[in-house]
Amino acid sequence: MNLSIDVGNTRVKAAVFEMDMLVEVYVFEKSRIISEVKKIIKKYKVTQVILSSVVLIPLKKVEKLQKLTDFIMVSSKIKTPFKNLYATPHTLGVDRIALVFGAVIKFPKKNVLIIDAGTCITFDFLNKNSEYLGGAISPGIEMRYKSLHLFTSKLPLLAINKPNNFIGNSTNESIDSGVVNGVIQEIEGVIMQYKKKYLDLTVVLTGGNTNFLSKQLKSSIFANQNFLLEGLNEILIFNKNK
Repeated sequence: MNLSIDVGNTRVKAAVFEMDMLVEVYVFEKSRIISEVKKIIKKYKVTQVILSSVVLIPLKKVEKLQKLTDFIMVSSKIKTPFKNLYATPHTLGVDRIALVFGAVIKFPKKNVLIIDAGTCITFDFLNKNSEYLGGAISPGIEMRYKSLHLFTSKLPLLAINKPNNFIGNSTNESIDSGVVNGVIQEIEGVIMQYKKKYLDLTVVLTGGNTNFLSKQLKSSIFANQNFLLEGLNEILIFNKNK
């Protein structure tokens, strides 16, 4: 059994795999990573663990994880089946590496745009020659709500809410319309830009806001909330066979 761990900006997601088959997904707080991973390893007799983190994990915690079982921590130096043409590969987020890795395995010889809608919204493009060209980074939905509240004196902090109308009839409705419709139009616009250049484009939507956004997007997409975890598992399998 394999265990993929994604330490994000707000929480930890983990998934157990039997080869490439997803068995179970867990979500927990970053402070509980050691205790939760121990439980999962014991329950499923996990033999290999892979971890990617967009935040700094204390060295002592990493050392504890390394002692539990065979352990890989994703970095920009990990072996990949795609050519990384990013101008600053050492700055490329490990989460984005995992997403592109998943794309090259699951959609071979295809032009793929991966959209990860989480704390930030990232756009990553892999061409049909298995070359990673880069993409874009944009504020996520929650970040936009928080920014409106933090950088103004009177606008309230709202939870994510699907607007009932494009024209907001109150301050709260106007915020919902501006944030949510703004994100939808941004994503649709980016997809359209890529499709103008790459007609046979495959689009993958993933991340914490996948379910919320997928119902509102008009473009044809593959919605998979666990795509990053699957990408991590593919890294584990790929590097084991090397």
